[in-house]
Parts: sequence; structure tokens; C-alpha cells
Amino acid sequence: MTFPITKANGGDLVPSARTFESGDYPVKTYKAQNGAEHRILYGSNRTNMKLSLTYANILDADAELFLDHYDTVQGTFQTFSLGSINGVNPTRGGWEGNTDALGAQTHGNNYRYEGPPQVAQVATGRSTVTVNLIGVL
Repeated sequence: MTFPITKANGGDLVPSARTFESGDYPVKTYKAQNGAEHRILYGSNRTNMKLSLTYANILDADAELFLDHYDTVQGTFQTFSLGSINGVNPTRGGWEGNTDALGAQTHGNNYRYEGPPQVAQVATGRSTVTVNLIGVL
């Protein structure tokens, strides 16, 4: 199942804010007895990318989509893709850089939840949702 990218009543579900940490390649560092540092690269794919998405002041029905998705993928257990609409990923809405720069899929990763979605009710029928995702192979 893909991540919620469409509003309950139609239209793209675009985050109002996002943060992205680009992760790193799997490297193990060893120190020799003389103090010299040796590093071994254990893979060719970057991993542990972190993507935090905030959807401010959205309808409660749209906030519920994230809670339902979290249950569908069994919390932090299963991985998923962010999906796209006509080749465009709404989670990157507002980003004017290269389309593959903010994605885990470009590097052979899928996302999983780092923890449960955080929902804060801001008005009657309106909530702000924050989801924290991590890229894993």
C-alpha cells in the first residue's frame, strides 16, 4: 500500500513542511593500534534517510488516512513507497530541486514509519499531522 497522497474528498495531499536527512553509506571505522583510521565501505546504497512530513490544518478525515495507513503497514514493521500521481509525488510539493533528491527510492530504499503519526487537533474538524519516515533497504 502506498503512502496517503490523495485527500479523502479528492485532490493532492501536500505537506506544509518537510525535513529531510540524506542518510549515509554503510561504513565501518576501525582504529589501528598506532591510531591510524581504516574505513570499510559495506554497501553501494545510501540508507537511513529520514523524512519528516507535516500536514498543517488538514481535515480530520485526511488525518485519519495516515492513522489507517499506519495500521495497514503494521506500524513500523512493513515498508512502503510514497507513490505518485501522474509521475509526480505530492510529498515533494513545493520542492523546486531535482525530483530524485528527496527520495529514498532512488537509492534502492523504501520507507517505513520511524514511529506512529502524531496528530494534534487545532480546531473543530481540523488537525495537524506529523509523520516521521526512515529509508531502509
